[in-house]
Amino acid sequence: MRRSIQSQATVVAAAALLGLTACTTDSSLENPPAAENGGDAAATPAPDSGDEWFDQAEYDEQFEQRSASFEGDPEQPWLQYIDGDMTSTADLAADGPQKVCFSNASISNPWRQTGWITMNEQLKVLQDSGVISEMETRDAQDDDNTQIADIDYFIAEGGCDAFVISPNSTAALTPAVERACETGKPVVVFDRGVETDCATTFIHPIGGFAWGIDSANFLVDNLEEGDKVVALRILPGVDVLEQRWAAAEKIFEENGIEATDYFTGADPTEIKKIISDELATGDVQGVWMDAGDGAVAAIEAFEDAGADYPVMTGEDEMSYLRKWEDTGLTGLAPVYSNFQWRTPLLALEQIFAGEDVPAEWVLPQEPITEDQRAEFLADNEGMPDGHYAKFGGEDLPGYPDVWRDRVIP
Repeated sequence: MRRSIQSQATVVAAAALLGLTACTTDSSLENPPAAENGGDAAATPAPDSGDEWFDQAEYDEQFEQRSASFEGDPEQPWLQYIDGDMTSTADLAADGPQKVCFSNASISNPWRQTGWITMNEQLKVLQDSGVISEMETRDAQDDDNTQIADIDYFIAEGGCDAFVISPNSTAALTPAVERACETGKPVVVFDRGVETDCATTFIHPIGGFAWGIDSANFLVDNLEEGDKVVALRILPGVDVLEQRWAAAEKIFEENGIEATDYFTGADPTEIKKIISDELATGDVQGVWMDAGDGAVAAIEAFEDAGADYPVMTGEDEMSYLRKWEDTGLTGLAPVYSNFQWRTPLLALEQIFAGEDVPAEWVLPQEPITEDQRAEFLADNEGMPDGHYAKFGGEDLPGYPDVWRDRVIP
């Protein structure tokens, strides 16, 4: 598959890849590849990186933002934001349809695939309204060097009216993002952050610390001091993922919970092996995850061992929500709002109109609780297991078919 593709070609190529990668329990899709930093080393405990990524001020801020009021219509959470500094874009206003260049970390897991579908459906709306002419996309396939080259290609090509960047990792992509900013064109960074504030807007849900606080406190509230938690992490070096664990590790230590963390590469075979090995050495009362991909494999490892179900946090992926309901385990579904994939293009609509946008566009991020689970299951009935409940695309033209079929026409 070519990585450099434009608008409709992007759609077709993405549809082909979506047929090859997704959640293991999804009957309509094949297994995703393990993340590049996973693999054989996954069965050994992850190195301690919590201190490196823990930031008390940011932890405190995200703790408070969990109960903050959001500006905008709650029926359109992808446009809501926490009141704060705004970026003036009067000098970035543009007439007529504009070309967007999108540098994407990857679509190598179900969360990113769900968002990619939503983004392309939002693109169609903005093309029909004359805001965007096309979106040329380059997919870095989870590789920093590839994404750096992709961004530099866009800059050298000179045909981009705006840049959208979803970074693969934090530090490595910072210089390339800064080079995009130096062009004077709008730069929208979303999902994962970089170590610069040069972008016109940085779009993300509240953040990794908020995820870690919600998930770890849930486990603490439902476990006893001295209980064992196995923490399953995808890969190192990504700010939002590292912050999830840094917050959770702090809370576990403060409350006497014994937690051992592993990098899994989101590989279900490795996840089962890790859980099986831990159960062979003693009881495991809890499972914490920094992303829900692979949650079902973890639960199945308890079933295979004939062990009691753990208290568990997963994510709003349908496979986990369904397994959670079927088993009756004590669970929570933290959410890293998938609807954020709409926001970068809608932000560009505002920027091209010369409207102010939040400098840091913080979106709502609310876990799904047991009391809410049935509602989200009903709303997403018929969606594949790799779909995410809070995808936020119900009002877009392809709903529900393109998400249900995992194909973009």
